[in-house]
Amino acid sequence: MAVKANVVIEFVKLCSQNGSLEVGDYLKAVEYLCSLEMGFKDVAMFLFSTKVGVLLNLVGLHYSKFGLEVADEVILEALSSHRLSERQVCVSWFKLGRWFFGFRLSDESRSRTVSLAELAVDKEAEVLKVLKRGAIHEVLRVHILSVTASSSQNVFEFQNGPQI
Repeated sequence: MAVKANVVIEFVKLCSQNGSLEVGDYLKAVEYLCSLEMGFKDVAMFLFSTKVGVLLNLVGLHYSKFGLEVADEVILEALSSHRLSERQVCVSWFKLGRWFFGFRLSDESRSRTVSLAELAVDKEAEVLKVLKRGAIHEVLRVHILSVTASSSQNVFEFQNGPQI
């Protein structure tokens, strides 16, 4: 299983060299995990680690929640025991304006910074929905950034990545 997990880890590292990940690559990583049929213990061992980045933690969380259908409390407990609950990602997406009575409404750009714990317990249902669906229909682009909290300040910095 370690060799199989390493393929996912290397793929995400390759696609996220600047600390960000496009939703297409994110969903490919989740899909690959599904094809491997990894169990929750394997995910917790290889992807719920402080040694891998928050983007891989998020891939593991997504697979556990939707692929394995693990209970939210179990995922939250695993995140807490590995000290990952407070790790954060910023999910940005761009939506085309919809038509309303013959008029086109303006385009929208949304961005949310959420912790893995919030995603595990469905506190941010809209973000989960965007991550699960990807860039389809009116949502043109979804971008995931890893966020690091500065220990000396209460300010979040985006790691060298493009921002929408």
